[in-house]
Amino acid sequence: MAYTKIHAIKATVHKAIDYICNPEKTDDGILISSYGCSPQTAHFDFKFALSRTNAGDKNKAYHLIQSFLPGEVDFDTAHQIGMELADKVLEGKYSYVTSTHIDKGHIHNHIIFCAADNIEHHKYNDCKQTYYRIRRLSDDLCKEHQLSVITPSGQRGKKYNEWTAAKSGNDRKSQTRRDINAAIKAADTYEEFLQIMRAKGYQIKGESLAENAPKSISFLPPGWERFIRGSVKSLGAEYTKERINERIIEKVQNRNKPQKKDYSSMRFIDTTKEKFQESAGLKQWAEIENLKIAASAYNKVNSITELEEKIAKKSALIKESKTRLKEVERQIKSTAEILKYAQQYKENRPYQIHYRKAKNPDDYFRKHESNLILYDGAKEMLRRSEIDLKTLDVDKLRSSYAHLERQKNEINNVYRSSEKELKQMNTELDKLKQYLGMEQDKEAEKKQKKEQAMQK
Repeated sequence: MAYTKIHAIKATVHKAIDYICNPEKTDDGILISSYGCSPQTAHFDFKFALSRTNAGDKNKAYHLIQSFLPGEVDFDTAHQIGMELADKVLEGKYSYVTSTHIDKGHIHNHIIFCAADNIEHHKYNDCKQTYYRIRRLSDDLCKEHQLSVITPSGQRGKKYNEWTAAKSGNDRKSQTRRDINAAIKAADTYEEFLQIMRAKGYQIKGESLAENAPKSISFLPPGWERFIRGSVKSLGAEYTKERINERIIEKVQNRNKPQKKDYSSMRFIDTTKEKFQESAGLKQWAEIENLKIAASAYNKVNSITELEEKIAKKSALIKESKTRLKEVERQIKSTAEILKYAQQYKENRPYQIHYRKAKNPDDYFRKHESNLILYDGAKEMLRRSEIDLKTLDVDKLRSSYAHLERQKNEINNVYRSSEKELKQMNTELDKLKQYLGMEQDKEAEKKQKKEQAMQK
C-alpha cells in the first residue's frame, strides 16, 4: 500500500531538490534518479522549460510524495516503483528528480518535477482529476509489485463541519438528498415533487424552470435557518432543478415502457437454498430463470470449447498489446528526452559562441551562467545518445515523437477494448460452467433418488 500527496513549489526549487537528494537520507545518493535533467542542475533545466510557457501561474515545480507501509517494501523496489510512477504520471514530457528516503520508519519516495512540460510547453494541471489519476497509477504499480492497495470510496472528502454533523446524525445535506430522492420517487410531475417537499416541511425558492428564473433551486429543511442550494457544488449534479425534473420524466417514461429482463447481466439463482427446497413452485421458477440466463450465454457462442478458444486468443492479444505498449512508451520517453536536449542545445548555442568570442569571458560567464550550463549539459546528453550535432533536426524529432504518440493511443485503445471483451467472455464462461455444474448435480440427485427407491 502506498499513500500519495502532492503540492506546488512556487520558489526555491533548488532547496527542495537539495533536500530530497540528501545523501544521509538516500543511502549516500544511490537512491536518486532523474529524467530530462541532472539533480545538480535541475533548477536550471526547470527555469529553461518555464521560460517557454505563457501560463501566468507562479508554480515552478510540483513535489509528489509516495509513502509505503513500514516493512512492506525494500529500498530498491520502492525506488523502482517511484521511477515507474514518475514515468506513468509525466509520460516523458516533464523533467523530474526522484529519490527514496530510508532514514525514517517508513520508506517513501520524493518526486520533484517541472511545472512546464518540454514538448508542448504547457503547465501541469494540478486538480482533483489529476490527483485521482496519480493515486490510481500508484495503486496499479503496487498491485504489479504484489503490494497491498488502498480501496477508494469514490466519494469526495467531507468538510470538517459536515463530518461532525454526519457523526452526530444531523447531516442536513444528506437528509435533504434522501428527502428529494423520496419525493422524486413519489411524484409524477415536477409540480407534484414541489408539493411533496413542502408537505415534508421544506421551504423552497428559485424553483421556476423559466428562462429568467434564478439559476438554482434552494431548500430550507425544517428547523434550520439557512437554505441549501440545489447546485452541483452543494448537493450534487443529480439535485439541480433541471436534473430533478429530468429524473421525474425519465421515471414516468420507464414505468410506461414494457420491461424486458436483461438475462445477460444476471447471475444464476442458487436453488440449493432452503426456501427453494420447501417450495416446488419457487424452485421451478428459479430453474426456468437459470435456463434463460444460460440461454443468453449460449446465444453468444456455439460451444464452451469455442468460447475458451476465443478467451485464449483475446488473452494473447492483450499480452502482446501490453508488451508493445511498454516498448512504445519507452521509445516516447527516449525521444522526448532527446527532443528536450535538442531544443536546449539549439537555443543556448549562441551563448556558447559569444562566450568563446567575449573579451572578458569571466564576466560573460557570470551574466549567462545558466545558459552556458544548459548548453554543456545538452551537448553531453546528445553525445551520449550518439546524436550527430551537425545534422540535428528538431522538427524531425518532433515529428517522430508525434508518430509515437499516435501509435501509443492506437495500441492503448486495442488494449483497453480487449480487456473489456475478455472480462465479458470470462463472465459468460463462468455462467455456462456454473449452469452445467448445476445440471450435473441435478442428474446426480435424480440418480441417487432412483437408487434409493430401488433398494426399498
